[in-house]
Amino acid sequence: MPSYTRTPYLVVTREAAKRKDVYGSVDDHVVRQAQLLRGADDSDTVFVAMHPIGAPGYLPAFSQLARFGAHVIACGTRYTTGDAGLQMENALLDLAACVRDAKERLGYRKVVLVGWSGGGSLLAGYQAEAEKKTITRTAAGEESALADAEFLSADAVVLMAAHRSRHRLLTDFLDPSILDEDRPDERDPELDIYDAGNPNRPPYDDAFVRRYRAAQAARNQRITDRAVARLAGMQAAGRADDEWCFVVHGTMADLRWVDPTIDPNDRRPGWSYLGDPRIANNASSGLARFCTTRGWLSQWSLAHAQVDAVDAATRITVPALVIVNSADDACPPQHMSDYFEALATPDRTFHEIVGANHYFSGGGEQRAHLDEAATTVLGWAAQRGLHAGS
Repeated sequence: MPSYTRTPYLVVTREAAKRKDVYGSVDDHVVRQAQLLRGADDSDTVFVAMHPIGAPGYLPAFSQLARFGAHVIACGTRYTTGDAGLQMENALLDLAACVRDAKERLGYRKVVLVGWSGGGSLLAGYQAEAEKKTITRTAAGEESALADAEFLSADAVVLMAAHRSRHRLLTDFLDPSILDEDRPDERDPELDIYDAGNPNRPPYDDAFVRRYRAAQAARNQRITDRAVARLAGMQAAGRADDEWCFVVHGTMADLRWVDPTIDPNDRRPGWSYLGDPRIANNASSGLARFCTTRGWLSQWSLAHAQVDAVDAATRITVPALVIVNSADDACPPQHMSDYFEALATPDRTFHEIVGANHYFSGGGEQRAHLDEAATTVLGWAAQRGLHAGS
C-alpha cells in the first residue's frame, strides 16, 4: 500500500466571547487541531474533511484518500473534547478558518470538501453558506461572528456515508416511550420497542410507524420547549450568559434497528453502528446524551437547528458526489437520496458501495469497499481537474 505523510498543525483565530463552550481554551483564542495527510504526488488541490466532534484524521476514509495519492486536511472543530455545548454555527466558522488557512497559508488553489457521516451536513451547510449566506445568528437567536464572516467557496463537495443533519438523525433515534424527561425510567410500554411485552412487533404496520414517528417529534419539541424556557428565564434574571446543562435519556431507539423493512438497505438486523441498540439506547455514548440549552437548539432541535444538508442542497451549484454504503448501520439511506434530489448543481453523481458498512469495519471485503470509496472519489475528482497531480 502506498505511503503518505501525516503532519499535525493548529488553525488558530481569535474570537471575543464572554462564555467558553469548551474546556481548556486560552483567552479569546479558538484552536482547531488539524492534520495534513500528504500523498506521494504533488498537488494544488486539497481534500478538506471535518466532523463536528472528534479527530477526523484517523477516520479510515480520509487516510485512504491520502494512501491513494491525495492531499487531505483533516481538521477538528473547537469541540474535539465533546459536543455537549457544540453550536453548529461555530463549527461553520471553524471550517471557514480551515479552508482559508489551506488556501492562504498552505497555498492550495483548489478545495474539495469531503464530508463523512456527521461531517456531511456540516460541509454541505458550509458550501451553501459560501454560495448564499442565510445564517447570521445562532440557533438560540444570539449574535454570531457568522454575520460578518466570509466563507471561501470550495470547488466541489463529496458526501460519503453521511446523514442530512444531527437534528433529523437524532429525532429518528429518540425513544418516544419516555414521556417525562424528569422520570426517564417510567415508559409507555406500547412505544417501548425494547419491551418484550409491547404488543407492537416488527415488521410494524404503517399506523404504528406514524404514531411512533409523531411521538418522537413531540418529544424533541418538549425538550426544545424546556431549553427555550430555561434560556428565557436566565435572560430575564439578568444572567444572559449563563448555561443550563442536562441529560437526554433514550437516544438509540430507531425503528430501523429492529425492523429492516423500514428504510431498507443491507444493514444487519438488530444491530447499529454503536453495537446492540438496546444497550446503546441508555449508554453514555448515545447521541445527545449530555447537552446544554444552546447546544440542544443548535444541534438537535427540529424547530431551531439551522444546518441541514437537504436544506443546503438547493444552494449548492459546484460539482457534487454522493457515496452511499449499502450496509450502512448508522445513516438512513433516505437522507442522502433526499439530498441528491435537492441539489441545485447539474453536475451531480450518485454511487453506491454494495456491502459496505458505516465504518468499513470488519476487515476482509470491507477493506475492498474502502478502496472503492477512495478510487471513486479520486476518479470523479480527476475528471473535473481536481485530483492530486492535476
